Amino acid sequence: MIRRRPLAVRRRDFAQSQSSTASQGTTPDTLVIIVSSKTTSGVSYPRSMKKATAKHLIERYFRQLTDGCGNEDCTNEFCASCQRFRPVDKNSAAVKALELYKVNAKLCSPQKKDLDPDERESSTNGYRPEFNRMTSSDLFPTKEAFSDVYFLTEDSVSVILGFCEEEGDFSALIRVIGRVFSSAEALTQSFRKTPTCSASSGGANGGAAVDADTEGETTAPPVDDTGGAAAAAASPASTKETASSPLGSNDDDLTLDVEGVRRVYDRLQAHEQIEASLVNALVYLCPNLELDLEYLDMYHTNRDYLNIFVLVMENTNLHSPEYLETALPLFCKAVCKLPVEAHARLTRVWSRLGAARIRRLMETFQQLITFTIISNEYDAETLVNDDETVVAATKCLKLVFYASVLGGDLDVGHNEDSDDSDSDDDEITLQELLGEERLYRRGPRVDLLERELGARTLDVRRPVVPFEDFVNESVNEVVEMDKDFTFYKVDADSKFSFQSCPFILNAVTKSQGLYYDNRIRMYSERRITALYSMAQGQQPNPYLKLKVRREHIIDDALVRLEMISMENPSDLKKQLFVEFEGEQGVDEGGVSKEFFQLVLEEIFNPDIGMFTYDQETRSFWFNSSSLENEAQYSLIGIVLGLAIYNNCILDVHFPMVVYRKLMGKKGTFPDLADSHPVLYQSLKQLLDYSGNVEEDIVTSFQISGTDLFGNPITHDLKEQGEGIPVTNHNKQEFVDMYTDYILNKSVERQFKAFKKGFLMVTNESPLKYLFRPEEVELLICGSRNLDFKALEETTDYDGGYSKDCQVVKDFWETIHSFGEDQKRQFLQFTTGSDRAPVGGLGKLKMIIAKNGADTDRLPTSHTCFNALLLPEYSSKEKLKERLLKAITYAKGFGML
Repeated sequence: MIRRRPLAVRRRDFAQSQSSTASQGTTPDTLVIIVSSKTTSGVSYPRSMKKATAKHLIERYFRQLTDGCGNEDCTNEFCASCQRFRPVDKNSAAVKALELYKVNAKLCSPQKKDLDPDERESSTNGYRPEFNRMTSSDLFPTKEAFSDVYFLTEDSVSVILGFCEEEGDFSALIRVIGRVFSSAEALTQSFRKTPTCSASSGGANGGAAVDADTEGETTAPPVDDTGGAAAAAASPASTKETASSPLGSNDDDLTLDVEGVRRVYDRLQAHEQIEASLVNALVYLCPNLELDLEYLDMYHTNRDYLNIFVLVMENTNLHSPEYLETALPLFCKAVCKLPVEAHARLTRVWSRLGAARIRRLMETFQQLITFTIISNEYDAETLVNDDETVVAATKCLKLVFYASVLGGDLDVGHNEDSDDSDSDDDEITLQELLGEERLYRRGPRVDLLERELGARTLDVRRPVVPFEDFVNESVNEVVEMDKDFTFYKVDADSKFSFQSCPFILNAVTKSQGLYYDNRIRMYSERRITALYSMAQGQQPNPYLKLKVRREHIIDDALVRLEMISMENPSDLKKQLFVEFEGEQGVDEGGVSKEFFQLVLEEIFNPDIGMFTYDQETRSFWFNSSSLENEAQYSLIGIVLGLAIYNNCILDVHFPMVVYRKLMGKKGTFPDLADSHPVLYQSLKQLLDYSGNVEEDIVTSFQISGTDLFGNPITHDLKEQGEGIPVTNHNKQEFVDMYTDYILNKSVERQFKAFKKGFLMVTNESPLKYLFRPEEVELLICGSRNLDFKALEETTDYDGGYSKDCQVVKDFWETIHSFGEDQKRQFLQFTTGSDRAPVGGLGKLKMIIAKNGADTDRLPTSHTCFNALLLPEYSSKEKLKERLLKAITYAKGFGML
């Protein structure tokens, strides 16, 4: 364990060392170098000879950088006599001299006219006597030589590491690592970028090239007059220059040399002795970071403070148990203390790292979350929401998630006009009178990170790391969604809710949160209705009741829903209760399912002409030539909203662009691949065509189509489009305008009415904040994959049946032998829908109950409760025959 001085003492000494350096004005002229005795250019030299040669050359580079060669016309950009040369302090010159030696840069010869007569003879060899300021003892520094190193660079780490490897003792490096990596001030100044200059191809005058094996070992930090290694990294003066250089001029640019940091980590992690020092230093550092950020606002004082967080996360061993237990949890808590603008800047920095490094960051935080959850136990009293480590790691994972979004295929434009009626009302609501306005507010608070970044999850088509990889199943297994929902809606300021980071939740868990939101709103409407009814002396009507005739279901539903939407749209938030005229079924959910199914069958009937059907994609699209009024399209929008609100699954076949448009994005060219694949391929070939488009393809900015009756019609994408040819220069514009017309402008009237109806039900729902477009489709349509093995494993039995009964075994053998259509018919008969719910059939709680002894009666079902009433048939053949007849001819409801 590294023994550390108190923080106040270290900061005092740190400040004194900096002021001492600044007051001296100059730095020592002597150098400490470590040179291997390996061969150079195939020739073996004595160890002492090679070290003396290296020392001599480095000193010449140092003098060249500080004093120059004396030639006023010098063109060597690494010489102080060159007019283009930018003066540097001697500490920086010492580091630069080392770099020039390693690359065998051009070395000037001092002008003889500048030398004394007795020096000129020596200068013929390019060597001045006063250059030799080094003693043999300087070639072999002691551990104490590095005791005053408070900053690190790649070169200084290489020096110390080389010394330790030669000595076979890493205690000096361990002490330096512990001192620097446990200090926020030291890390902020360490591994700074320096302006890069390309080395001249000219070789050193009289020097030999350094081979690859010795390059990493021949480095030299500047030392003071007493022989100590003072400021092995850049001096305060040089770091100030770097901070104000063009490298840091961009808001998101760092003054940190990230590539150098990676190389340093690679070298350090090759030695197990050093790993413990890094872990311990991080444990010591993180509480200080928290205090600095919370009480001293260090980020706004010094924007380079962000370097620390980038530097630490470049450590590729953070996922190891040594870090997961203590160091990484503390670091995540420190990250959470950064202000939102720092989070946004860190996110943008990470977004440029590339897929492999973003994935590594994601996996690091995911492993911390999983490791913490499996190491603890959670229940209704001990919530995972209260685990500081899980919460902090999830918030850090959020930064990586948005880094993946920013680095992906992003489209922040092409947004639909907002149709949300979120304007504030001066009228006091009943919830406000009851003190419950927070529970019923419209949607969650604005995500501050999204606003700072100017990008949403919806804006990315293909992130760097797939969305699914950010889902953590361990969290989904232990989170209590009823409590989490309360935190999300009511206690967001004091409690953490995983719904504020919905990327970590799967669709099943998020649907539970949506279910709680819908049910609370239903109960709210009941209370409001009851109070108003009592005040006005009227009969309360707590449900959204629809009484319809099967033969006129569209007319009846349209008239009733249209009246409700005009008179009191809030009634759409009540629980749906459907009654078919002339039938005795009581709606506990099953009757509503059949109502939705019948409405959809009628509306999507090709004879009505509201939608067109694509045989290839098996999906429907809005008919731009439809003669139906907007109320019909509003109805289908209301139906979709009611299905989500009442937890019903619909057999709807829309392309994904419909759900993207519902969430607020316009259709663009990539959407055509899903909705109009033939047109997409044609336009893609046009874009890819390398020949002369105008002469070979011969088309214009006028497109053609047919109306509802098959008559040809034309449309100009531009004014006088018929006379504007498509060329190689404007073909992209043509494709964009063609796409915009097909997906947006041509169906604007129909889709606007459809979306209006949908938002009548869902405008106050957190749907758009929790779900992505593909998840909304899953929520409405359910899963298309039918896993009856999973259904068998989760089915419950009642009335004397069990999974070991012969009739039950015969039943499942019969079901598994059915074809795809027969399986869907069975689901429709038993549950009221032929789709699997979100999460698959394993999430469907079906009940098989005994319905008497052997009989000729058909099986029956309670679709409201997903219950199948199955008589105890005497044979498997009879069971199959009765079951097939029941599912084939089932229609209507009755009382048993």
